[in-house]
Amino acid sequence: MSLFRDRTHAGEKLADALPPVEDPVVIALPRGGVPVAAPIADRLGAPLDVLLIRKVGAPHQPELAVAAVSDGDGMQLAVNEEIAGALGLTEADLRELAKPQLAEIERRRALYFADHAPVPLAGRTVILVDDGVATGATARAGLQLVRGQRPARLILALPVAPPATLEALGELADETICLASPERFHAVGAFYDDFDQVDDAEVMRILARAGTSARTGDD
Repeated sequence: MSLFRDRTHAGEKLADALPPVEDPVVIALPRGGVPVAAPIADRLGAPLDVLLIRKVGAPHQPELAVAAVSDGDGMQLAVNEEIAGALGLTEADLRELAKPQLAEIERRRALYFADHAPVPLAGRTVILVDDGVATGATARAGLQLVRGQRPARLILALPVAPPATLEALGELADETICLASPERFHAVGAFYDDFDQVDDAEVMRILARAGTSARTGDD
């Protein structure tokens, strides 16, 4: 049975569940996390931005996340050790698998940050948002990348996640808000009535609607 009509509905419910926060910045994991994050940013009157991270799929199983990659300071990998070990993948193997994703990160950077620099996160309350997680590789990479920017507080906000993944991710955040954590978990999309793919145009439309003043925190 679905829990959310669509990503916007999930974001509205997450906004209801968030505790009071000081000096917030809402950071979405694109692309699916962006429409979830938008209602949260609206509710808080907070800047909205994105974090450029890509899932690294297993060989011959691209939908199985064996790692996630970002390019914050050189190539940064967050590895799903259980899956990588089961497949016998070395760090060199994972870095080779990750290389094609860096080109996509650069393509998205040119689109999403064409009119603004990333919002500084140091000393602020960062709320990292996705539309849900399964293995958690991308969220793990996002938490590590944000933590490296020295936020005052790091909150992970998710509509849905399996219990084991949620527990592991919770160790990387100061606080975790998750609306549902069912034991029987097949795929994130199963918990939504509408889980259509989010395209670049929608991401850019949401960021444009957030506005430069909201993203930078200017009055």
